[in-house]
Amino acid sequence: MSPMQRLLLIAHPDQCHSPALQRAAALALAGDSALHVAAFMEPFSNFDLLDHKTQELTREGLLLEQRRRWEDEANALRARGVKITTSVEWTTDRQGEMIQYILEMQPDLVVKDIQREPALKRAFVTPFDWYLLRECPAPLHLVGEARHPLPHKIVAAVDPMDVDAQNSGVNEKLISTATGLALQCNAELHLLYIYDCLPAYQSYKCEVNKSWPDLVEELRNALHQSFVSLADRFGVPEERRHFLMGSPLRGIADFARDEVIDVVVMGRVHRRVVDRLIGSTTEHTLYQVPSSILAVRADE
Repeated sequence: MSPMQRLLLIAHPDQCHSPALQRAAALALAGDSALHVAAFMEPFSNFDLLDHKTQELTREGLLLEQRRRWEDEANALRARGVKITTSVEWTTDRQGEMIQYILEMQPDLVVKDIQREPALKRAFVTPFDWYLLRECPAPLHLVGEARHPLPHKIVAAVDPMDVDAQNSGVNEKLISTATGLALQCNAELHLLYIYDCLPAYQSYKCEVNKSWPDLVEELRNALHQSFVSLADRFGVPEERRHFLMGSPLRGIADFARDEVIDVVVMGRVHRRVVDRLIGSTTEHTLYQVPSSILAVRADE
């Protein structure tokens, strides 16, 4: 990751002093970067029932209140040396206007609190954070908690055997992004690969005459060699390389929890190919990882 000059915090109007604000302020201070906080307000449920004049008065009152609240937060951070500006926008199209806002500002990093949604709701409505993972035109840092506002431990979750990841160069982008963030934060950098032999076994069991243990060992050796080669290329110390067997979704979440990881750097893909492994794993891991995710694409 190149030095971050512009950070954008997408703020929730009701969450001023949130984990994402703490993380964004800490990153801005560490990198001497400019931080802009943008809060987007939507009309409340019965807003359309009000007459036009009342709507205007209500809207202006709500915007004034929010702008004062965010300026109070900004003044406290300015006293600590953070270069911060704020804005509050009224919108009836949060998704579209937010993406347009990001396109116009072109920040080096977008930061936002994770908005956790129940599984039943996700079955019918695409979560807003998933929408951002698919559409955000900048690296996206979704913050679940900020135990350490400035991260202490960062892990890049890679898949050196995934064809899409190899073709797109996303593994290399993940590691370089995680390395840059670790250097800026003076944090530990770890490399993680959770491999799952079961899909490969199911694919090849009709084509090879090998037992499950023999095939697992053969696959493990091949996967481990690819992982070692990737780690060697980027100079990751052996004690910070983690090669584990299991389900990627469960494995990444468990590793982040057990190792007290502050940021998991993962890949993401565009919505047209969202069913691929990297994209779907990142979206679902969002609700499993107890800390935060930094999602990047190879072309960012």
